[in-house]
Amino acid sequence: MSAVASSAAFRKLRLRNFRNFAELELSFPPAGVAVIGDNGTGKTNLLEALYYLEIFRSFRGAPDEQLVRFGEEVFHVRGVLDGAGSAREIEAAFERRSRRKRVAVNGAEPDRLGDALGGVGVVIFSPADMTLVAGAPGDRRRFLDIVLSLNRPGYLGALQRYRQILKHRNAMLRSGGSDALLAAWDEGLAEWGGRVVAWRAEWIAEIAPGFARRYAAIAGGQTARVAYASSVPLGDTPPGAEAAAEAFRAELARLGPRERERGMTLVGPHRDDLAILLQRDGGEAELRDFGSGGQQRTAAIALRMVEAETVRSARGREPVVLLDDVFAELDPGRSGRILELLEDEERGQVILTAPKESDLELRRGSLAHWRIEAGAVLT
Repeated sequence: MSAVASSAAFRKLRLRNFRNFAELELSFPPAGVAVIGDNGTGKTNLLEALYYLEIFRSFRGAPDEQLVRFGEEVFHVRGVLDGAGSAREIEAAFERRSRRKRVAVNGAEPDRLGDALGGVGVVIFSPADMTLVAGAPGDRRRFLDIVLSLNRPGYLGALQRYRQILKHRNAMLRSGGSDALLAAWDEGLAEWGGRVVAWRAEWIAEIAPGFARRYAAIAGGQTARVAYASSVPLGDTPPGAEAAAEAFRAELARLGPRERERGMTLVGPHRDDLAILLQRDGGEAELRDFGSGGQQRTAAIALRMVEAETVRSARGREPVVLLDDVFAELDPGRSGRILELLEDEERGQVILTAPKESDLELRRGSLAHWRIEAGAVLT
């Protein structure tokens, strides 16, 4: 693993009316902690609160109003982080009635929410990651968009511009607008969509060797690979933004009649996918369709590991690693191999949850052990 400049770490966390926590204030050891408790006691909710300070929404896809404790109107999450020789404070609050979200970094509200994204440097491993492999293409597009928005300057802006233009173009298609009016949106769609496609294809090509290596290490020699499944013909190597935009324009022209019939844009990054392919019997098969549960979980963990590698490379620091019962439903062989990889690669703060004391624990058993019971954490 290459050296990094620094490590981020949670020093403190304070919650008020978040999920099942009425009031909670914790101080974290620099190395991390193992949180032990039965299902339903709030283990995942705790990790959800920590990750909320990275992207200001639930990693489980829940709307903000569902994060407010039952019977209350406002939740508040505050984290203090150590990193690069100084402390940093990130706060987020949401009011159910007004549907207003407030975010502050070191006491100041950013001009745009996007300016505060990625302020921690967190990667979360969760059983819900199965949807990255077995779920719909939209789940994998969301994964790509989050990783790249947090780690590739300019990506989030390009994605937002693309989505705005796509919305207008689809409205024009539904209303039967003229060719001239439709063409007015095509150039912007191709320009910004080409940038999104180029960034995605470049990142997937970049992490493909690392994904294959980690998958094989966990799976005991079985092989799998990732590739960008684009609705725009891209060729064998990742294109630049201009080449991707030109290919996009050609597809828009070719599919124009069909799009008018369907009333929607049929090509572009909103239709693309991250292909995860299992290599077997001299060929390849989609892991989501033909992989076992163990193989799909292996691929999901390998994806999270390459995400952590991306954080190290892009931000120059070790990520905080959140592990939500990651060894559930894995056989001992895979669990042991995952543990070895995590021990070797993840050198920053680790906060893990488990339903019971386990020998499968990072830092060779040196992490502090906390217990959680019905929204109360016993340190």
